[in-house]
Amino acid sequence: MSGRAAAEIPPPSSALVAIALNTFREAIRDRVLYLLVVFALIIIAISRLLSMLTVGNETKIIKDVGLGAISLFGVLTAVFVGVNLVFKEIERRTVYTLLANPVRRWQFVVGKFIGLFTMIAMNLMLMSLLLFGVLAMRGESPWSLVPAIALILLELAMITAFALLFSSLTNPILAAVWTFAAYVTGHLSWSLPLLGERMPEGIGRTACDVIYWILPNLGRLNIKTEVVHGLALPDGFIVNAAAYGIGYTVMVLVLACLVFERKDFNK
Repeated sequence: MSGRAAAEIPPPSSALVAIALNTFREAIRDRVLYLLVVFALIIIAISRLLSMLTVGNETKIIKDVGLGAISLFGVLTAVFVGVNLVFKEIERRTVYTLLANPVRRWQFVVGKFIGLFTMIAMNLMLMSLLLFGVLAMRGESPWSLVPAIALILLELAMITAFALLFSSLTNPILAAVWTFAAYVTGHLSWSLPLLGERMPEGIGRTACDVIYWILPNLGRLNIKTEVVHGLALPDGFIVNAAAYGIGYTVMVLVLACLVFERKDFNK
């Protein structure tokens, strides 16, 4: 966001929208974004070729590769673009001009989140439409993938919130490392209860339980296997998973607002 754009930020009633729009425009101009999206689209497009070279059900392979590409490149976009949003504002000192206006710090963070998440949702839609097109050319219905794509979008919302939180704490490199760590641990958190069961009663088992409930459980948002293979999900699973994803994202975003609220820009 340029100094001129920051200076034109309207009063608090519309500041959130203005920050979100400026963030969306800035994210769209990021060259890393284009590289990631193009690469993801290529992978989805050649999934047809991969299915022909692999033993197994071709349609299932296309669905699996397509959903995996959407998830992976969505996460890469959220990380590499998200960790730079706050840092760029501080480095360019445009944040001083922005916060000199009647704009609260939480509006700055939430506006950044909305702008970046809107861009990520647009890219996810683009990649999903291409995957739907590949399946349609094979005479397959793509609508069974919608629940998995919806939960992938919530997973990306959570990763975006983590990227903003860590970018408010440190430099982009460390913020990217910490965000990737949150993503990886979120997909491995299912192993903590198993580890706790092997431990004797005491501090070790309690620690496993506490860490399990604190860490994000991204496995709850991952139904790619069930969708690809047509496996049934428990009643209410998607609704509960969506509620968990939204709730955890809001919690991380609130934490990011609190961190940014206490940040000292005079150092």
